[in-house]
Amino acid sequence: MTEQQENVPAQYVAARLRRMLAEDPRTAEQGVRVTVRGQQVMVSGDVASPERREQLEVVLREAVPDMVVHNDVRIVRAGEPTDREELT
Repeated sequence: MTEQQENVPAQYVAARLRRMLAEDPRTAEQGVRVTVRGQQVMVSGDVASPERREQLEVVLREAVPDMVVHNDVRIVRAGEPTDREELT
C-alpha cells in the first residue's frame, strides 16, 4: 500500500479494487470477491477462462504493486447442457 492507503480501512481498499475490476475493460468482472488483510490482497470467485483469471491478477498488481496478490479464482466453463433438464 502507498503511504496514503495505509490510513485507509482495508474494506475501503477492497471496495476500490472491486470497482476497478468491474470497470476495467480488460476484466469487467463483477462476480469476484476481493479481501485485503495487511499487505495482502486475496481475490476469489469464478470466471469463464484462464485469460480472464490472469487479467484479474494483472489489474490488481498494477493497482497495488507493493502488495502481495493471492489469486484463488476458479475457472468455470459455461457450455451447452449435456443432458435434458426434466421439470416437474
